[in-house]
Amino acid sequence: MASVHQRGDDVLGVRMPKMARRVEVDAIAACFRVGRLTVVAREASTIDPFVKYVLECEDGARIEAVRIPLEKPGRFVVCVSSQVGCALGCAFCATGRLGLARNLEAWEIVEQVRIVRRDLPEGGRVHGVVFQGMGEPLANVERVIAAIKVLHDPCGAAIDQRAITVCTVGIPSGIRRLTASGLRVRLGLSITSARRETRRSLVPVENANPLTEVLAAAAEYVDVNGDAPMFAVTPLAGVNTTDEDVAAFGAMIAEFRARTGVSPRVSIVPYNAIGEGDRFLRADEAESTRFRDALSAIGVPVVRRYSGGGDVGAACGQLVARPSST
Repeated sequence: MASVHQRGDDVLGVRMPKMARRVEVDAIAACFRVGRLTVVAREASTIDPFVKYVLECEDGARIEAVRIPLEKPGRFVVCVSSQVGCALGCAFCATGRLGLARNLEAWEIVEQVRIVRRDLPEGGRVHGVVFQGMGEPLANVERVIAAIKVLHDPCGAAIDQRAITVCTVGIPSGIRRLTASGLRVRLGLSITSARRETRRSLVPVENANPLTEVLAAAAEYVDVNGDAPMFAVTPLAGVNTTDEDVAAFGAMIAEFRARTGVSPRVSIVPYNAIGEGDRFLRADEAESTRFRDALSAIGVPVVRRYSGGGDVGAACGQLVARPSST
């Protein structure tokens, strides 16, 4: 059997083995409608190796994907969108200002990875995928699960499930559906603040899905999956870095650890400006360091994540599906 890494005809977003006969390829294509996304813009950051792709769907809707470099040369992660826009309206996210137009189909998610993969430098490969682009992945959970299965399949993109991360601001039913799927992907939770009133002011879904319920669903995921989830927090100047925030965050981590026996990986993500009307500022280096050190002092191990591509609107929270020059 031909290796899945051999490149031949491109059908349904999958590179067909070279030994497949043309008639077989045509027969497969004739049985299905082969969709395509159009690259509207490809914008490479001038300050780091991030690349943003503005993509147009067949109905004219636009989404974005981001190519993220890893430390090992030639390895990349693709940040993909799962919806056109987003309904959750997080106060510090540009995508949330757009509202929700529609869910993406599974093939539209997979196609984002295919487009980035064919644009890689010689010898490069897609090592992982993160569902942290436009939209709330677990509000489109069935199509996200279907896309992950294709991305993982040896005849698809052959990406290790453990190198795929699904990030959510907090949809307990979606987390439980992901648990039931049997997938071994990584789970990421955008915590923002462990204080309910503060979180509610920043993440409106807290009103419908309290963080306690989100964490309970995440604990169930850990029980089945066994892997530590990632908890993310974005320090906003004067908003969610207080002593009360630190204490609440520490108590939340301790409770989760006692419930599951697992310590979540805590990632501090710098805030990125989202344009006109932005009411937040990035916590400066001193404030961010105090917050990080205070968490560390109470036993919460944290890492600071680099958020790149800000000069082309490719950084976390900035995706709005238009070229940065417009």
